[in-house]
Amino acid sequence: MKSSEWLREHAADPFVRRARAEGWRSRAVFKLEEIDRRERLLGPGQVVIDLGAAPGAWSQYAKRKVGRNGRVIAADILPMEPIPGVDFVRGDFREAAVLEAILARLPDGEAGAVLSDMAPNLSGIDAIDHPRSMYLAELALELSTRVLKGDGAALIKIFQGSGFQEFVREARRRFAVVKLVKPGASRTRSPELYLLAKQRSLV
Repeated sequence: MKSSEWLREHAADPFVRRARAEGWRSRAVFKLEEIDRRERLLGPGQVVIDLGAAPGAWSQYAKRKVGRNGRVIAADILPMEPIPGVDFVRGDFREAAVLEAILARLPDGEAGAVLSDMAPNLSGIDAIDHPRSMYLAELALELSTRVLKGDGAALIKIFQGSGFQEFVREARRRFAVVKLVKPGASRTRSPELYLLAKQRSLV
């Protein structure tokens, strides 16, 4: 799609208009809102990790849901304007130092939810972009397995293509409940889906 066409579509997008009207940082918030409403991912007092957080709409939403007694730890390679009550770690999640900075902020080393809307910088070459996106999803799943409480949940963006089925199988090995969801705010032409994983296996 040409940039001029994308801009026209973006300006006419009802989710974009609604996000602006309601004070959200991006239309992506409505993807999380729909899934949360259906699956009850987030609640008062939770500790939430938000990966690929910038510009911050998911963190905004998560902070509202967890309330004063909850915590949101956000991370992104891109800068993000501060959000009251959200602890932001800037850096590449693939680097050990960034991961350790996230883990250091976890009370008792555990989280109630891991959210990942991560996507790589796109080159436009699927043979390059897709493996990068799957690698980010794999890292998010690894972190979820490591830090989630037994009743916690992970929500991870993935893209259909090579390695997709293998990733889903691995998630099902690690979690008792795994679903694939495509919220209404996801553009129809986009190959993105969200993998929801609950009830972490103890073996």
